[in-house]
Amino acid sequence: MPYDILIIGGSYAGLSAALQLGRARRRVLVIDAGQRRNRFAHASHGFLGQDGVAPADIIATARTQLARYATVEIREAAAIAAARTEDGGFRVETTAGPVSGARLILASGVTDTLPEVPGLAERWGKHVFHCPYCHGYELNQGPIGVLATGPMSLHHAQMLPDWGPTTLFLNGAFEPDADQLADLERRGVTVERTPVAGFFGKAADIHLADGRTVPLAGVFTLAPTRITGPLAAELGVAIEDGPLGQFVKVDELQQTSVPGVFACGDVSRMMASVALAVASGAMAGVAAHRSLLFPT
Repeated sequence: MPYDILIIGGSYAGLSAALQLGRARRRVLVIDAGQRRNRFAHASHGFLGQDGVAPADIIATARTQLARYATVEIREAAAIAAARTEDGGFRVETTAGPVSGARLILASGVTDTLPEVPGLAERWGKHVFHCPYCHGYELNQGPIGVLATGPMSLHHAQMLPDWGPTTLFLNGAFEPDADQLADLERRGVTVERTPVAGFFGKAADIHLADGRTVPLAGVFTLAPTRITGPLAAELGVAIEDGPLGQFVKVDELQQTSVPGVFACGDVSRMMASVALAVASGAMAGVAAHRSLLFPT
């Protein structure tokens, strides 16, 4: 029997949507490939009531709570294709077999493309981060590095002195103009033009091409992103370009340009956090349910 709602992605947004729909007693299938974006971090911050809790623990608690709702099912699989069916619903091909449903919620997230700097990938989510609000406080006002990946890194560097003394490592990514340099100086930011050799040895320390080592409490960098999985492209939903990558265009109800397809979480917005993902997931779940009650 087809499901009422298929949810692609079982992280914070997808499970939040499933909770609303389970409480509406709708038959829901969450298809989860298990690749949460923040799986590299020791703790999640900024989500009220769960501040400082390990990401895996937040998900485990959410799954335990969802297990109370008999109409919600979670399936460990990856979604590999999707298409609209003749009856107006959707068929999704997964690594565990095909499934179908009347509505579809895309909560598959985005994938970070990390700078190709030796040692960075191993430190991602532990000593190298993207969000000051998520990880800046725990650096205890120690020295902070910003590893530039492009002009947007200027904004990063301008923000971060609120969390600690900041050095902007340009690494050949861009060159600030005179006004930008003046603003960085006003904010107390040190500008380092020597290329970065990599991260070696202790924690977040950056090693430079001239042999110097800059000791740091943590490093922030902006990683370009891409939409995870092929479903958004296959369904033909409208896509918007953000400063770091594309995301699915939605309205205030998380409805995409394709009727019956909703999107939530990082795949549907420029700004990313657990709190924002949960909020958008709740809205997507409610809106998908209402679309079943009041079809247009």
